[in-house]
Amino acid sequence: MLQEWIGREEKAHDEVTAPAVRRFAALLDLAPDPYRRGTAIPGPWYVVLFGPEARQSTLGPDGHPAKGQFLPPVPLPRRMFAGRRVSFHAPLVIGDEVSRVSRIQAITPKQGRSGAMCFVTVRHEITAPRGLAVVEEQDLVYREATPAAPEKREAAPAPRLPPADWTKAVTPDPTMVFRYSAITYNAHRIHYDAAYTREKEGYPDLVVNGGLTTSLLWEFARAQTGAEIKSSASRNVKALFVGRPATLCGRRADDGRVRVWALDADGELALEAALEMVQP
Repeated sequence: MLQEWIGREEKAHDEVTAPAVRRFAALLDLAPDPYRRGTAIPGPWYVVLFGPEARQSTLGPDGHPAKGQFLPPVPLPRRMFAGRRVSFHAPLVIGDEVSRVSRIQAITPKQGRSGAMCFVTVRHEITAPRGLAVVEEQDLVYREATPAAPEKREAAPAPRLPPADWTKAVTPDPTMVFRYSAITYNAHRIHYDAAYTREKEGYPDLVVNGGLTTSLLWEFARAQTGAEIKSSASRNVKALFVGRPATLCGRRADDGRVRVWALDADGELALEAALEMVQP
């Protein structure tokens, strides 16, 4: 029974290192020079930590660690990142030794337009020497196998989007996606193996990491507002594809929060996030 996996925990340890932080700054097209031992890093850059450490022999056919180790053995082959909720409580500083406790929070089977799905929510708590630093809940979705040429299904109604206060055109290319996958040690084959992506997952092209899109939106919001992110709730709606143009959009909401979203090459919503910002 999958529900028996709820409450299962996994512990990990890592260190906030200058090379990892500087490489992430470079990926975001920022100067890496200021980031040295003792420097506090922006909260959203926690993504450089806790890359998977599964041994090569324990990886599944999609490049992820095989199910049934920490994540439950969901009997659906395709895994995607569906969204996350994250809050920042204390700064992370280069040189910090950090620990993370991960817990299976919920397992929710559903039936969608594309067939059977199963959502798995994992809660991560990252602790640094100054106490609790980051709390993140990740939603993973598992889906049925998709043929190379999936049948067309009725599209979901397009969400109503407000006019943007700011926009930025980006085209995630193979180099950007490779560098993000390398920094986060993400071996999911949909980001680098075109034949697998088309033949096994049914996508037309390599897929941009949802985490990369989220990071681009977070950095876009920080640059536009001059403020830091206190919390974020994001939802992945559809895939962006490597080499295809996308648009980052942002707007100050009536409640004082900031809303950011990414549009694909057709102008359709790919990812959106609601941010709570604070002045540094």
